[in-house]
Formats: sequence, C-alpha cells, structure tokens
Amino acid sequence: MKIYKTTQAIVLESEGQKFVTEHKDWDGLVNRANLFVFLKSEVSKSKPVTDDWFQQQEILAPIQNQEIWAAGVTYLRSRDARMEESKDAGGGTFYDKVYAADRPELFSKGAGYRAVGPLGKVRIRKDSSWDVPEPELTLFMNSAGSIEGYTIGNDMSSRSIEGENPLYLPQAKVYDGCAALGPCLYVPGKPIDENAMIKLDIKRDHKVAFSDSISINRMKRKHKELAAYLFMELSFPVGVYMMTGTGIVPPNEFTIRSGDEIIISIEHIGTLRNFVA
Repeated sequence: MKIYKTTQAIVLESEGQKFVTEHKDWDGLVNRANLFVFLKSEVSKSKPVTDDWFQQQEILAPIQNQEIWAAGVTYLRSRDARMEESKDAGGGTFYDKVYAADRPELFSKGAGYRAVGPLGKVRIRKDSSWDVPEPELTLFMNSAGSIEGYTIGNDMSSRSIEGENPLYLPQAKVYDGCAALGPCLYVPGKPIDENAMIKLDIKRDHKVAFSDSISINRMKRKHKELAAYLFMELSFPVGVYMMTGTGIVPPNEFTIRSGDEIIISIEHIGTLRNFVA
C-alpha cells in the first residue's frame, strides 16, 4: 500500500489502482497501529481515480504535524566521510567511536514545514561552501513507536560546517529547505526488504554529475534499535519520521550547486526528485 498526500486529497494506491479516501486529516489517518490492515479496509470505501487524474495533482511531502529526526553514522561509508571532514578540527575520532558505540547518534531535522515534497526546491546554506544531499530510507513510526511505513528522505548537509566542529552539526543539518520527503508513505504488510537498493543521481546541466547505489542491508544499526532509542525519552503525539543514515557520499571534491537535480530512488517506494534552489 502507498499513501500520497496531494493538494486536493489523500490518495491510496493498492495493486496499481489509486483511490481517493474520505479522510482529510493526514495525522489522524496515519497515526494508528496496524496501518496496513486499516488501509486495506479503507480501499473498499474509497473512490477509484484514473492515472490521468492523479498525474494532474501536485504531490506534497507525506507529512503534516510530525517531526523529522535522523540517525547518523549508520553506514561505514558515512563514518569514513565524517572522519575525513573533521580530522583537521580534531573531531574525527568521535565518529569512529559513535559507529562502534551501543548508543546511536540521533538528531532532529526540525518540524515538517522545513521539508519539501517531490519537485520541491531544497536549499544549501549561504554560509556553507561544501554541500551534499544524503539519500536515506526514512521510517514512519506512530505515537506508540511502532514502525508502520517508509518513505524516501533527503538529508541535506553542509559538510563544510559540520567538519569545522562537531558541535556545529545542528547548523549543518537544520535550516529552511534542509530536507525532502516523498513521494509517498509506503505501508507494506511486513518490514521492507532488507536487500532493497537506494540509488542517488545528481544531474547538472541535464548530465549525470554523480551516481551511486547501496543496499539498505549495509546499515549497521537495526531499524527497531533506532526506534527504541528515539522513543526512550521522547513522545510524538502524531508519530514521527526518522531518516536512517546514508551509505552514499560523493567524493570530497564534489559539492552541489544551485540548479542541480537530485534523484533518489528506493526499491518498493519509488523516486523522489528535487532541485537545488
């Protein structure tokens, strides 16, 4: 099952067919236990729509009042990149310790209004000189901490700022247009296939400037482990999204520019396409 949030309606997709649900409140629809079973029952009550109708809709980020959090250094490649960018500031060993520690690195990406949806414009900070997108499998957890669905996340990062000092991480990660989510909330009847691939393409002047892919099974941390730490001392009344880290990092000489196109695909979920403002 997939749920799309559009300017006109909330749309369900089941077995390739799309339906407009009577639900108008995103938070009330998704924040429940056994979301997959509930959505299956909703299909029979919903109005079928054509692909032509759906393609004319503006698809929004699948979020309303949820917060966005993120986990860092969950892939070996991410650990290595963070160590490289921070070594001159003396902070490189911190990331090696986090990768091996029992406690994961978790940080807030802010409220949902800081994120854009499909075809929206993500931003790079004007005080940063080295910036990258980070393609991430993103968990949706209800208010009880149960993982009920998945989406694609783009955790925009200012590497020049976070490399300057580990304490600058919030400034490197949280600002207007610092994230993208979409294109849908994928709600399967069982956990997502651990062999699903994440693919990132960055296009510049209509040509591919960077491309790479990785399987989510390369992640060191387990999804339920991350969820348990997040909910240990925090409550989320309408649920929460958590980006689970990236295993794709462009080379050090690469930085994104205004006008670049960022294309992130994850098997079973779809493709999230954004542009750099």
